[in-house]
Amino acid sequence: MTTGPGGVWPLVHAERAALAADLADLTEAEWATPSLCAGLSVREVLAHLTSSASLNGVRWLAGVIRCRFDFDKQVAMRLAEELGATGAETHARFRRVVTSTTKPPLPVLALLGETIVHGEDIRRPLGLRRAYPIGTLTRVAEYYQGSDLVVAAKRRIAGLRLVADDGPFTTGSGPLVSGRTLALVMATTGRSAYCDELDGDGVEILRERRDMR
Repeated sequence: MTTGPGGVWPLVHAERAALAADLADLTEAEWATPSLCAGLSVREVLAHLTSSASLNGVRWLAGVIRCRFDFDKQVAMRLAEELGATGAETHARFRRVVTSTTKPPLPVLALLGETIVHGEDIRRPLGLRRAYPIGTLTRVAEYYQGSDLVVAAKRRIAGLRLVADDGPFTTGSGPLVSGRTLALVMATTGRSAYCDELDGDGVEILRERRDMR
């Protein structure tokens, strides 16, 4: 399944809008909930998404140079810029970029994947659930199965056969990993908690690769 950038942006915007709506009434205590991203609260992950939607190629490169090509340091720096003083301010800043088409030098599909994956990093610890369109999830799964650009997704699933049981996604050969497309996407990007929702001889292999970078 292939889609040009113009066809992907509406999906990014829809996922951002859905996430903003889900988080509209959080308390400050809920904003401080640990996310699935180690060491980051749900509020900090949302600030990271705001940063990603605010950072063009020139600013991205300037930040990389400023941080002496320490990419993790640059991510932390840009996150801090968008955090604000309260959870409500963090949320307001994210709402302002819902329809943004500004991006770092990455494919638009990478931003769609980031929005869904980090959206789950936020939602799952808060007990929130989203019924993602299966077409959107399938596009993200197909992107990650062929890319290590942002996370080591392609390498993480090497030698495994992934099969969705709720949509058309399938890829690879080898020990089987099957389940919902969302769980496959999240496990492919290193969120081992979602391996509990998957079946097949390849699940433990995938779980063991969670820290691959």
